Amino acid sequence: MKIYNNSTAPNPRRVRIFLAEKGINVPYEEVDIVKAVNRTPEFKQKNPLGTLPVLELDDGTHIAESVAICRYFEELYPEPPLMGLGAKERALVEMWNRRMELHLFLPVMDAFRHQHEFFKGRLTQVPEYARVQGENAEKSLSWVDQVLSDRFFMAGDNFSIADITALCAIDFARVSKIRVQPEQKHLSRWYAAVSSRLSAKA
Repeated sequence: MKIYNNSTAPNPRRVRIFLAEKGINVPYEEVDIVKAVNRTPEFKQKNPLGTLPVLELDDGTHIAESVAICRYFEELYPEPPLMGLGAKERALVEMWNRRMELHLFLPVMDAFRHQHEFFKGRLTQVPEYARVQGENAEKSLSWVDQVLSDRFFMAGDNFSIADITALCAIDFARVSKIRVQPEQKHLSRWYAAVSSRLSAKA
C-alpha cells in the first residue's frame, strides 16, 4: 500500500492530516506535478483524471478522491472517529464537509487555477472568474465566522474531516491573497486551534 502524493497541493494534504490524526503510517510516493508526471499515460492508468492523491492498495486497486481515501481508512481504523459516530453525527459531518468543499475549498481553488501561472496552458483560464471566485471565498469566510459563533469545531464539538477541509482551503487561499480577517474572531479562534494541532504539519 502507498499513496501518490504531492507535498504542495491542498488535496493530498487533507489525506495526510487525516492519517496523522489517526496515527496511521502509509508510505508516500511524491509525484512531480510541475513536470506533469500526473498527466502521463502511465499515471493515468492509476487515475484517469490525473489528480492527486491516489491510494494504491496491495491488490492493485487504486482509490482517488481525498474523501474516498479518508473513508477507506475511517472504515479500517474507526478511532479516533473523524467522520462522526452514529447516523446523526455522520450526516452532520458529511453535511459540513460538503459545505466546506463547495463554498470554501472550490472557490479558493478556482481563484488559483484561473489566474496563476502554473495553470497556463493546462486549462482555459478565465481571469474574471478567478476574481469572482476570490470574492466568493471571502464571503464564505465571513459566513464560516458566523457558523463558528456557537460551536468549537465545524460540525460541532468534535474535530472532524470538515475541519481538515476548511483548514486546507484557508491555508491554500493565501496563495491568492485570501485571508482570515482580524474582525472574524470566531474563525480566528478556530483557526488558531486547528492549525496548532500536530497533524496540521503533515
